[in-house]
Amino acid sequence: MTALIQRTRVRYGILLFLFLATVFNYADRATLSVVAPIMSKELGFDAEDLGLAFSVFGISYVIMQIPGGWLLDKYGSRLVYGTALIAWSLITMFQGTIFLFASPLMVLVILRLMMGAIEAPAFPANSRLSVQWFPNKERGFVTSVYQAAQYISLGIITPLMTIILHNLSWHFVFYYIGAIGVVLGIFWLIKVRDPLHHPKINQQEMDYIRDGGGEPTLGTKKDQPKLTLAQIKSVCVNRMMIGVYIGQFCVTSITWFFLTWFPTYLYEAKGMSILKVGFVASIPAIAGFIGGLLGGIFSDWLLKRGYSLTTARKFPVICGMLLSCVIVVANYTSSEVVVIGAMSLAFFAKGFGNLGWCVLSDTSPKEVLGIAGGVFNMCGNMASIVTPLVIGVIIANTHSFDYAILYVGSMGLIGLISYLFIVGPLDRITLTPSAARS
Repeated sequence: MTALIQRTRVRYGILLFLFLATVFNYADRATLSVVAPIMSKELGFDAEDLGLAFSVFGISYVIMQIPGGWLLDKYGSRLVYGTALIAWSLITMFQGTIFLFASPLMVLVILRLMMGAIEAPAFPANSRLSVQWFPNKERGFVTSVYQAAQYISLGIITPLMTIILHNLSWHFVFYYIGAIGVVLGIFWLIKVRDPLHHPKINQQEMDYIRDGGGEPTLGTKKDQPKLTLAQIKSVCVNRMMIGVYIGQFCVTSITWFFLTWFPTYLYEAKGMSILKVGFVASIPAIAGFIGGLLGGIFSDWLLKRGYSLTTARKFPVICGMLLSCVIVVANYTSSEVVVIGAMSLAFFAKGFGNLGWCVLSDTSPKEVLGIAGGVFNMCGNMASIVTPLVIGVIIANTHSFDYAILYVGSMGLIGLISYLFIVGPLDRITLTPSAARS
């Protein structure tokens, strides 16, 4: 009789929450880029001021990756992620009040620093939950879904923000987007659970996850791992992971151009109205969403067809990195159609090859997935500091976006080289006995 019982599909409800949380993770990050052209004029911010405001988020975000990963391993994804979602959404709402202060730039910088620190555990939590709730053969798809959330955020939430900006003011963009995040965070804390504690999962689904290589019991042991130098070294000082880190830095550099300077590029360099910017900016985002889903599905398909883990994960990444270089075409045309086409194709390619988190889930030591995700995200998101600042400096000194676009295009080439010549075969890292006992 037991064999006839169909397994539940609770894991897809968890995936929905991962998707929605990531949508508003990126929406909160993108609020400043959407309001920047109008807010900067009202408050007197120049390009370097904006570059600083964009990049300080990344400073605290990067610094807090390893502590955030430790919190995840110690307290679990449900509590840490849900609390963080509410907190960073409140910070987003406060950004709408900076005009009330004598030094709005300083207040904005402080709030962006706080926001970056609080958002740090988000993607390591995504990776950790994917290992808890999904077997290996579904993980490429799962990763592509929550990674694709960033494109939905840019493609749907960004136009919504520009409508708010056009009809009300830049303050309300922060208020509304932040308020939605607070509500979502409350629902997260109510609904999301680890597999062993979820009231609706049955044993058949639990066995399916475990037999397929998932870890539904992750985080339930009393002897939670302690953060040690040996653990960090086992993850960091490894040729495979160093190559993956470089690739993730390159992918994230492309992402942060679209998250920060892209609306300003369309507004200032291409002369589009702010309302048109919102809708035009959604086109590359939709292309990125499609590319992100197809990349994960294609990778899982290769795995199911019998190809090695190395081929199944690396081939889409290499193809995506190569094709993303097409973004430089935008420098050599005055046609809006060609510009948006090049940007869309580049973002599609970036999405198709954005499997770094899947690679991390497949190769990191299961005992320290939170820490491993923190190290990975720290290295990748160095780009969130570097890219906005570099582009701000380029624009301030050249009064043109041409070299900025070349910089973004070069990231695809560097990522391609890293995966071809540094990463090597993919395999699960095993902690040394001394690291595991520490």
